[in-house]
Amino acid sequence: MALPVRRRRRQTQFARAADGSMTLLEHLYELRTRLFRASLAIVAGMIGGWFLSNPVVTLLEQPYCQMAPKSPDGKCDFIALGLTDPFALQLKVALILGLMVGAPIWLYQLWAFIAPGLHRNERRWAYVFAGIAAPLFALGAYLAYLMIPRAVEFLLGFHPANTTFNLEITRYFTFVTNLILLFGFAFQFPLIVMLFNIAGIATAKRLLGWWRIAVFLFFAFSAIAIPTGDPFSMSALGLGLTALYFASVAFAFFNDRRRDRRHRAEFGEVGDDEVSELDLVDHEPVEAGERVTAIEPVQPAGPLDRHYDDVT
Repeated sequence: MALPVRRRRRQTQFARAADGSMTLLEHLYELRTRLFRASLAIVAGMIGGWFLSNPVVTLLEQPYCQMAPKSPDGKCDFIALGLTDPFALQLKVALILGLMVGAPIWLYQLWAFIAPGLHRNERRWAYVFAGIAAPLFALGAYLAYLMIPRAVEFLLGFHPANTTFNLEITRYFTFVTNLILLFGFAFQFPLIVMLFNIAGIATAKRLLGWWRIAVFLFFAFSAIAIPTGDPFSMSALGLGLTALYFASVAFAFFNDRRRDRRHRAEFGEVGDDEVSELDLVDHEPVEAGERVTAIEPVQPAGPLDRHYDDVT
């Protein structure tokens, strides 16, 4: 009776990429597959976002329509300079919604391609950063949406009484989306501070000593980057970045304490710049190895592989 042969379990693609057994062509094939899947996710999200674009456009119109002069029928009117402007606006909103709806899929595809090249500790911190980045972006976008009515009110205050004011629809939505994206990406700054602390570039005490320079740079950046120039949006962005900076400094204090406890448990009270004591009495002698009699010649290089495939 023949004994059953246990089949060898095939390595997963992640394991082969992590241990370096995948070839360059296999990496390129994997990149092509993941880009295709990410594109499908964005297109699917864009199709769903097309049906949600009208409610989103109505929501973004509210900050302006609350203060703009109304038409005789009580509606808030915009003007369109081009025949394709309304279609392009709805397509732009659908694309933004598609990126947001398909973000879990295309971000996973990006992460699955990069993660095998990271160490286990680096992957753990990457999970933390990915989990914090989305709430920070949402917080910045929500704060920008709250500041839009004040910015519109401030800018409408310069409107002369003897002129008619009609706002072009694509310029308004470009202004709104740019302000939301600016706040969202600016609120990712604490992740950079946390990364510097985790990498050992800046300690918590050093970061706390830079708070005056950091606050000045935050408000200077707000004054330059805010497209409206109103003091409400600039103050909101500057104060928000300042609060997030001190929150990242608090994280740095906890991380430094955790690092000190681990260092003391492993090396005792020996500092990083101190030389540890060596026991030179109780040690085993090192025996000499075999004597080399002759040096083997180096084998000549083989011919190059001139084969081409559909990738290269």
